[in-house]
Amino acid sequence: MNKEIQYIITTLQESLDGEPWYGRSMYSLLDEVDPSSVFVNPDETGHALIELLYHMIAWAQFIQSTLEEDPEKGIAYYEALDWRDIDPTIHTWKNGVMEIKATHKRIIELLKSKNDDFLATPVSKRKYNVGYMLHGLIQHNIYHLGQIAYVKKLLE
Repeated sequence: MNKEIQYIITTLQESLDGEPWYGRSMYSLLDEVDPSSVFVNPDETGHALIELLYHMIAWAQFIQSTLEEDPEKGIAYYEALDWRDIDPTIHTWKNGVMEIKATHKRIIELLKSKNDDFLATPVSKRKYNVGYMLHGLIQHNIYHLGQIAYVKKLLE
């Protein structure tokens, strides 16, 4: 039985589109953001909403790539996308929300085909395993979701 994989899937799904204990789910909050405000940095020291979203996308895609065991896209590829320059003609809120949803959907699909033993697999060029990485994804999402909620409130 794959109790740990199932726990990770359930926890991830709950944080994305459920009713998590800590507050709003990711998708409900992202869907409420006013796209006209996403490029505004309210205090010039933090990040605009669009930067936070594409940062989250980069690391979710790193995890998807790791689960797919894609040798073409290693850690350096995703580090280059971390806090990337945002091109408003490409990096729109709508595109980003669709991308983050599609990436998480694929991660969940991939996890459904794995067993608990897979969680002990080392992540290439990192000092942790897949299980630690997956828990980190959930934590990373929640951390930045809090930032998005705060910035969204500042802009309203």
